This record gives sequence, structure tokens and C-alpha cells, in this order.
Amino acid sequence: MGSPDHRYLLDNARAEAGERFTWLAELFDGVTRGHFDRLGVGPGWRCWEVGAGGPSIPEALATAVGPTGHVLATDLDPAWLDPHGRYEVRRHDVVADPPPQPGTFDLVHARLVLVHLPDRARAVATMTAALRPGGWLVVEDADTELQPLACLDEVGPAQRRANRLRRAVRELLTRRGADLRYGRTLPRALRAAGLVDVTAAGCFPIGGVACDRLEAATVRMVRGELLAAGLADDVEIDAHLAAVEAGELDLTLAPLISAWGRRPG
Repeated sequence: MGSPDHRYLLDNARAEAGERFTWLAELFDGVTRGHFDRLGVGPGWRCWEVGAGGPSIPEALATAVGPTGHVLATDLDPAWLDPHGRYEVRRHDVVADPPPQPGTFDLVHARLVLVHLPDRARAVATMTAALRPGGWLVVEDADTELQPLACLDEVGPAQRRANRLRRAVRELLTRRGADLRYGRTLPRALRAAGLVDVTAAGCFPIGGVACDRLEAATVRMVRGELLAAGLADDVEIDAHLAAVEAGELDLTLAPLISAWGRRPG
């Protein structure tokens, strides 16, 4: 077996990326904001949003920190961020580039980013180095092997087909170097980076419009790769998308594991 292809499967340049950001925000922004509230994010805080993707979390942070705070939103491809928003936008590679303004941030956050990176430990080290003493790192990532199904209630052929296609997408992610067990390792990864007061929680939604729309956007996004790899055919994909559109499936996602820790000092 050759070395993995680390090109990001769910590329921001794809048209479906904007749809995915919208529905991921609908599903998980409440969870993420709850962690920010628990840590006391508020006026005057300096925050770095890593691999921001869409604008929803930078905007929420900008609202929380107010005019006396500062929010930096970075991404390899910041095309979906607002360069005229209330936050600073910068192109940045959290693995290859040094931390911006090291030792100055009260909060550094990354959601659904590290699982796709080739050197996750270096990314965590870069984010930790950006924290001031006492600052918080919050990392949220999926653990697809912890809950691998698209339909928990596999009652018929449509549900079985959905689960087959979810396995196919997981195979594509694995071939691209994603670690589908990464979420469960987050507490250990944060402790290994020298953080203290490390805590974690997990959640995943089941059913509803947001899950349906996210599934449809994701499958359309990777359709070409599924076909090229021989992991699915057009008939199967079209039937699945029709079932999703008809609302016939109670779709779910892999658990989102959220972990946070504080830089000593």
C-alpha cells in the first residue's frame, strides 16, 4: 500500500463547501458556543479560530469579545470568510506555518480540522504556542469509528444503502490520511502538549433537516471520488440522494468530541 494522499477530500474550493459550512453551523455552533460560554469568553478576549471554513464561529466570537477584543480567523483557503467582517482574516497553515502572535491569545479553537491533517501533534503544538499563560485551547473533532453509521436504525434497504455509502466515504477519508479514531485521543493529545485542566465531552445529532442537507451536500461533493475509486455507482448514489430528499432516513453523524485545556501559568 502506498503512502496516503493528504489532499483534503472536502475541499473549500468545491461549490458544496458553503452548504456544508451552513449545515455544520446549524448542527454544532450551539455546542461550540456553549463551551466558549463555559470558559468565560467575553469582552476584551483575543481569539484565534483555526481552519475556520465558514464565517459563523468567527462572527460569534467577534460578538462575544466586542470592540475591545480581537478575533483572528485563518484557513488554508479563506474564500468563505468575510474580509470586511468584524474579525481579521489570514491565510495560514497550522502545520507548516509558525503561530501568529505567539503567547498572546486567550482562546484558540479548531473544529473538524485536525482529523484531516498529516501532522496533528505539530498543529496542537502550534496552537498551544499561540496561547498566553492561562489561555484555553478548544479542539473539536469527529470520531467516525466510534459511531460509523449513517442510519442507526437499519430497518430496510434505504438505510442499508446509506450505511454502505457512509462506509465508502470513510474509506475515501482513510485513503486521504484522515485518522477516523482521532476524536477519542483529544484529551491525551492536549495533555501531551502540556495543557492542564483538560476536559472533554461528546455529542451527535440524529435526524432532521440539517443532517439531511449536510449528507446530500457531502455525497454530491465526493461523488466523483466515489465513482473513480469504484466504491459506489451512479444508481446507488442517485437512489440515496432521492431517499435523503424525500426525508425517508433518520440520518446521523459521527460523534463530535470537544476537548479543552489551559496553558499553565
